[in-house]
Amino acid sequence: MKLSVLVPVYNLEHFIEPCLLSLLEQTTNFDFEVIAIDDGSSDGSWSIMQRLAARWPQLRALQNPQNMGLAKTQKRLLAEARGEYIAYVDGDDLALPGKLQVLADYLDAHPGCALCYHEAEVFDSETEEVTAHYSRDYYNAAYIPRQASAEHLIRYGCFPNASSIAFRRHPHLQEAVDADCKIILDHPWHILNALYGKGSVDGIPEVYGRYRIHSHSFGGQTKRSPERREQVLADQLKACDNARPFGIADSVIAAGKAHYRFATALYFLKQGDVARFERFINESVVDGCFFDERHQLAWENRAQPTIVAQQLFGVSQ
Repeated sequence: MKLSVLVPVYNLEHFIEPCLLSLLEQTTNFDFEVIAIDDGSSDGSWSIMQRLAARWPQLRALQNPQNMGLAKTQKRLLAEARGEYIAYVDGDDLALPGKLQVLADYLDAHPGCALCYHEAEVFDSETEEVTAHYSRDYYNAAYIPRQASAEHLIRYGCFPNASSIAFRRHPHLQEAVDADCKIILDHPWHILNALYGKGSVDGIPEVYGRYRIHSHSFGGQTKRSPERREQVLADQLKACDNARPFGIADSVIAAGKAHYRFATALYFLKQGDVARFERFINESVVDGCFFDERHQLAWENRAQPTIVAQQLFGVSQ
């Protein structure tokens, strides 16, 4: 088996059929499987999966005995996977024609690559409007080369879209899933897959996927909860620490942590939460380490958040 595609499912009855069909209808010159696990959905997701599995032999539709959460579902998906290469797609996203062939061909042709990812359109689920391209428009895109590394993931964040990746099988698939992270699982997963895979993190600039934004997606939920955004930061800091046993320099890990605290401070400043901005901008500088000149400006003017907002966003708070 050349490729296994992993699809976690939880209460996605409106999205899971087009997602799975966009994968099952792919044309390839190799065998592939799509493994979808329903994590105890309370809607019609499981019946849709069963109906599709009866028609498509490439689809292995499985169900957890109860809701187990994404990390345990991800571990089960990995345990079921038989492919030489492993791809991942969230159950509300879409694959475009050619996706699986392009990912497998790239890994075949680049033996030094541990993980590759393609570009993805970001689209509004209600209007179908394409609002951005995930990696090209990523806020740190200027720092990311086509052939990057785990260090780039640590320093600059999760520039691959989760539903765009494929990586090589390695002996530590279960250990690469950090079950201690509560919200952000893709970022630590990418870092550990790159480190265990001992290779580069390579971008494919063409668009082969669509990333759906809707009210229950990650971004929509986070905007409704400052505590959820704080947990995102905790997961990002944990992702940095996970790299230390692999010999990643302390300076790289410190730079990554400074970046995520700074980004969290700016997030809360945009939300008008000055108290949280001041808290996280104060925590963001350790041993005089700044992520970039924007970070230094924000920290030096931290007692005047209005000035920071004007300088960085062009607006007043």
